Amino acid sequence: MVAEESAVTQIDFTPPDGPAPKSLDRAYGFDDVAIVPGAVTTNPDLVTPEFTLAQYTFSNPIIAAAMDGVTSPGFASRISKLGGFGVLNLDGLWTRYEDAEGVLEEIADAKLENSTAVIQRAYSQPIKEALVGARIEEINSTGSISAVAVAPQNAKRFALIAKDAGVNIFSVAATVTTAKHVSRSLEGLQLDKLVKQMGDIPILVGNTVDKQATFELMETGIHGVLVGVGPGAACTSREVLGIGMPQVSATIETSHARDIYYKHTGRYVPIITDGGLRTGGDVSKAICAGADAVMIGSPFASCEGAPGQGYHWGMATPSTTLPRGVRVQVKQNTTLDKLLFGPTSKTDGTENLVGALKTSMGTCGAQTIEEFHATRMIIAPSIKTEGKTYQISQTRPAGV
Repeated sequence: MVAEESAVTQIDFTPPDGPAPKSLDRAYGFDDVAIVPGAVTTNPDLVTPEFTLAQYTFSNPIIAAAMDGVTSPGFASRISKLGGFGVLNLDGLWTRYEDAEGVLEEIADAKLENSTAVIQRAYSQPIKEALVGARIEEINSTGSISAVAVAPQNAKRFALIAKDAGVNIFSVAATVTTAKHVSRSLEGLQLDKLVKQMGDIPILVGNTVDKQATFELMETGIHGVLVGVGPGAACTSREVLGIGMPQVSATIETSHARDIYYKHTGRYVPIITDGGLRTGGDVSKAICAGADAVMIGSPFASCEGAPGQGYHWGMATPSTTLPRGVRVQVKQNTTLDKLLFGPTSKTDGTENLVGALKTSMGTCGAQTIEEFHATRMIIAPSIKTEGKTYQISQTRPAGV
């Protein structure tokens, strides 16, 4: 006896009869793309890569990240004197300890396998509100720009303290920030209210990589958007959470939202590419892709006098439940002046970042960042290896 074959249901999986399958967009990072020189070139001496944030204009569009191993009150003052600014982390060691340097030394001395536990223990101390204002006043006393960052959950708590202390720039930063947030809180952080509360103090908000989220953040009245989820050398959010977008694509997408918002409102809100930048080429590609400025951590941490003593770590490293960062060693093998302006003998692009940007802009005929945004870019995965066989074989094993 032959068993009767069961009927097979035939389904048409083709839209519009059925839902479309999930699709994947191709996204690009710094090593995937290249800037194409144009038909006109400009002398780098005529290039002015100025960055404007609300009422402030900076001659140097490179910002130091709000990481305890990167920005101290003293280091922020030094960066400000060179035409940029550094952001002090108000959730960090500088507001938990009178003697933050001693704690930083303990973190630097820790063995690698114990370093995260040492960092977690250091951050277990409560924040002292008196130190919030004191650190801002310390920066202001040198005649420098004071910029600070807080996590969203502390923004309402520290905003008025920072304002009363005379802060110049206030940043709200998390792994991912959106204008719309679902929580059990009756009233979480409302960015439009924060903007009104802070008056004429510019508000930076981040981080994001999404066009719609960027537009909605701008609608709250903020003055700048930080772009990047997990690209930093010390951050492990991409590994732990699986989220993120390569920085060139993220910058292109969010800067498009900025341009659409500007077209609709006449208000220009700068984009700041935050994290994953190491060389002058990276800086140039980020700004060509649409950024108005960049924020970096590791390169500043490698400067003499940086607070981390040759180390730095991600802002989420101290989390007691889900640390998303690691202490990385960068060594302090350059100076702040060399990093930004040279002169240098290094051929890998890790020094004279501003000089590299000006030369790149000049090669493309752009005298301003706005003009550089119009420069053509291409997908070029072989840009760093084509014809470089001798370089790679000789310099990389030697660490040059």
